[in-house]
Amino acid sequence: MKPPLPPSSTSLLLRKQRLSPYFYTLLTFIVFVFILYCEDLLSIFGRNELVLSNPISETTGKEKETVDDIIERNNHEFRNKSVSNEEGTSVPPKITTKTTWKPPFAIGETEEGCDIFSGRWVRDELSRPHYEESECPYIQPQLTCQEHGRPDKEYQKWRWQPHGCNIPRFNATLMLESLRGKRMMFVGDSLNRGQFVSMVCLLHRILPSNAKSMESTMDQSLTVFRAKDYNATIEFNWAPFLLQSNSDNAIVHRVADRMVKKGSINKHGRNWKGVDVLVFNTYLWWMTGQKMKFLKGSFKDEKKEIEEFTTEEAYRVAMKSMLKWVRKSMDPNKTRVFFTSMSPLHIKSQEWGGQPGGNCYNETSLIEDPNYWGSENRDIMQVIAQEFSKSKYPITFLNITQLSSYRKDAHTSIYKKQWSPLTPEQLANPVSYADCVHWCLPGLQDTWNELLFTKLLYPN
Repeated sequence: MKPPLPPSSTSLLLRKQRLSPYFYTLLTFIVFVFILYCEDLLSIFGRNELVLSNPISETTGKEKETVDDIIERNNHEFRNKSVSNEEGTSVPPKITTKTTWKPPFAIGETEEGCDIFSGRWVRDELSRPHYEESECPYIQPQLTCQEHGRPDKEYQKWRWQPHGCNIPRFNATLMLESLRGKRMMFVGDSLNRGQFVSMVCLLHRILPSNAKSMESTMDQSLTVFRAKDYNATIEFNWAPFLLQSNSDNAIVHRVADRMVKKGSINKHGRNWKGVDVLVFNTYLWWMTGQKMKFLKGSFKDEKKEIEEFTTEEAYRVAMKSMLKWVRKSMDPNKTRVFFTSMSPLHIKSQEWGGQPGGNCYNETSLIEDPNYWGSENRDIMQVIAQEFSKSKYPITFLNITQLSSYRKDAHTSIYKKQWSPLTPEQLANPVSYADCVHWCLPGLQDTWNELLFTKLLYPN
């Protein structure tokens, strides 16, 4: 005979026997529910992220395109594009490596080892121009070459092709989505204003007429394009030296005896604070052929204390001031800063083998020598390289100088609004008043913005 169980053990056994039928019933029900709704449960727990990224329209049943879709499509097209090398044979895209630090706005990477600024111009009648001159009401009359009688459109039909790799196609929707709730600002002279207008022309086409606006201050020192549905702005700030100068009036600024104020970058810098994408340029206004004058006091002082520097020394002061301001005022985890290199001139046709006394007037073809370099100041490029290498803030350099130097055909030349009536002598000699500084739109500066788009969203 077995000894009696302790009271505690007996109670436990009886409790287990009473719960067993309920336990097995509950277990059977759970298994039944799981088998019946297995697919739905997997959908809830396993596919939630996909559903959020690709919402379905309740009215049409078709998928709405989100910014994720745009990014993925752009990345897919970019990754799977075949490219051609110098011999014309197909080169498969290279696999990129991931960087440890992802800069703001980046959604992908360019191919490892790809220099997007080294390449050649390719004729492209299918995708160029990106827009028609008559379709963009924001182009200044100084840049509307077709309206002012230019007889050809060949300058509009060239696409920049880097050696051995591709750049992604400019996508206006993706650009605006990237700028949603943000500010992009171009800072510099009239050449940077041309790039600003180009960007506006590239973007405004996808916006309804009541969802965009362009406004300027009275002195036109600040111009703002608003994409209202995106709560985004594209802006231009006139600051030809970046530092305060006697040429800061955006309307009346043709000052022969140019002068800048030392340590005065905050004068313009107050306009740059809070900007998310900042694009600087400054070059042409420093090229006076004389020593640059730096003012130590105020422009209002009757007796001015002036210090003189060579062009390279003066430019270095400006670069140091800009880099110091950026380091102190910008957060590299939120803001991207770009610097556009010098825009080339084509004022001496002898530089590319033309007749003496000529310039860009009547030029309709490209310079084909890949090693061509005009009269642009190489010492200035050295100053930029030296100072940027010391910068503690990551600044992206847009090296547009050499690729633009091939484009003697793309200047406004005589096809623009003139500031004053032309004399009979000028009319008899168009070379004398041809503008070989600025560029027709649409045209070359759209390529500058394609490269900006690439470096912003697909950095190395």
